[in-house]
Amino acid sequence: MASSEQTSGEYIKHHLQNMTFGQHPDGSWGMAHSAAEAKEMGFMAIHVDTMFWSISLGIFFLWLFRKAAKGADSGVPGGLQNFVEMMIDFIDNSVRGSFTGKNPLVAPMALTVFVWVFLMNFMDLIPVDWIPSTVAWLGATLFGADPHHVYFRVVPSTDPNATFGMALSVFALMLFYSIKVKGVGGFSGELTLQPFSSSNKIVMLLFIPINFLLEFVSLIAKPLSLSLRLFGNMYAGEMIFILIAIMYSAGIGLGLFGGILQLGWAIFHILIVTLQAFIFMTLTIVYMDMAHSEH
Repeated sequence: MASSEQTSGEYIKHHLQNMTFGQHPDGSWGMAHSAAEAKEMGFMAIHVDTMFWSISLGIFFLWLFRKAAKGADSGVPGGLQNFVEMMIDFIDNSVRGSFTGKNPLVAPMALTVFVWVFLMNFMDLIPVDWIPSTVAWLGATLFGADPHHVYFRVVPSTDPNATFGMALSVFALMLFYSIKVKGVGGFSGELTLQPFSSSNKIVMLLFIPINFLLEFVSLIAKPLSLSLRLFGNMYAGEMIFILIAIMYSAGIGLGLFGGILQLGWAIFHILIVTLQAFIFMTLTIVYMDMAHSEH
């Protein structure tokens, strides 16, 4: 809940600030102690909390599925094996329904994308103060830091750096397979010879820059929409949890009402968490199918 030493605005800003490591203007390296310091560090600064949670959740995903694979039994499967098999069947059906090419990479990538994004989104269901308060206490206890200057966000998908990183990775694979399957000429033709065409070569030459402009905008929009959709939905969800948490410091009445709101939003947010992971996975499959399809 909001600290009595913080205003509501300060509380919100504190919870929306990432733990940032980078180079200070004086040339030294270290953690940012304010949003202004984080901004001064520039593009090469690292969001430590985003990296920590995204890597940790990725490792957890690998460990969990590896454990299920090692313990797989052809007889009566256990709960974990049932869950993993259900996930694999779900991904397999999704890939079969959306991907018409042949590429052994697509199904494992779709599984990884769905589970990894779901785990990152699921962190939004942890009460907003639990982990940040614990990290702030540890920072004050072990390093003597001001707890109000210790920042720690726990939902990697509310950081546009993470969502853009994933989207650009998918986009890079899409470009790679577009060129690999269709060749440089075929890929260039997709960008310049449609949607407008003509049997007259002079008219076709006039259409080429128009086609390229339209197709290039459509191409660039793919990673933008993929990343911003996930970021926007999860950021909004996190903001609502933060606003509800402020109600706990406004008296017993509002605190009880806030508890009801938090429970209701958490139940509804489970749908959003799952849906956003599914959308990200589905669009990844669709983009890979577009890369393998010839016009």
